[in-house]
Amino acid sequence: MGVSEHASKQYDLDLDSIRSRVLQMGGLVESQIRHALEALASGDRALIEQVIADDHRVNGMEVALDGDCSQVIVRRQPAANDLRMILAITKTVTDLERMGDEAQKIARMARSIHERSAQLPFAVDVRHAAEVALSMLQRALDAFARLDVAAAADVIRDDAGIDAEFRAILRQLITYMMEDPRTISTALEIVWVAKAIERIGDHAKNMAEYVIYIVKGTDIRHTDPANLTP
Repeated sequence: MGVSEHASKQYDLDLDSIRSRVLQMGGLVESQIRHALEALASGDRALIEQVIADDHRVNGMEVALDGDCSQVIVRRQPAANDLRMILAITKTVTDLERMGDEAQKIARMARSIHERSAQLPFAVDVRHAAEVALSMLQRALDAFARLDVAAAADVIRDDAGIDAEFRAILRQLITYMMEDPRTISTALEIVWVAKAIERIGDHAKNMAEYVIYIVKGTDIRHTDPANLTP
């Protein structure tokens, strides 16, 4: 019994460590996104390079966490809730890695815009959509940390708002390009930025869906958000 109890405690410690590192990865990705948006506004070359360099760190964390999850499955053969937790973590780190890719894309667009000394003259403002997306990421990570189904459901519902903002930004940019062809290059780069922000919201929504899967064992990926219940 002593050996069994020790193995059980070690198993719990392994799972706690993995969950903690997922949250650390999420914190790095959140910082990466914020820095990318700051670089878009300022053209800070050092910040742009930092975002791009951080993407390598995010990729490394994804590979390490995937490897550790595989080891837990092989060695511990988890069942029920623990297996759902491990499977959800592997999907969560994939979504976080892809958010990092989107942050890198924003940084690259920022570099392109500022290298051409292009101004951002449009009334189009992606900052509100960006803050909503970042809020979704923060709350998805918090829901994961606390296994809070109600908080996760709120994140999922918020995704429709980001989608609507992206469509509005796209309409505005199309109008500018039609009225002044000289704006086309910069406007298209801002479209890519807006799309990256919209995708970040999508990934945060995915992470929230995994929380509900962990707790309830229900796959709600194709469920109308209006029908979600705590």
